Amino acid sequence: MAVKIRLTRMGAKKRPTYRIVATDSRRPRDGEYLELIGTYNPLTEPKSVNIKEDIAMKWLKNGAIPTDTVRNLFSEAGIMKKFAEEKNKKED
Repeated sequence: MAVKIRLTRMGAKKRPTYRIVATDSRRPRDGEYLELIGTYNPLTEPKSVNIKEDIAMKWLKNGAIPTDTVRNLFSEAGIMKKFAEEKNKKED
């Protein structure tokens, strides 16, 4: 089972909000997911992002692949840098 970390669309028409979720890559975009990692609202100024860092790190360590958008959100939050540092620490 290939696990992806991706966005699931929520909210009303033309008023999207998103959940950041870990899900099987074969599931539909708004289908069932394994675990909720956080939320993202692009309509607020500035854009609001709430990420549970410990859960995100758990999934990244287990081999989940983030989509491009989620990778950008994680990078802005500093999670990708932290993940890379832990990965390099294990290799040493």
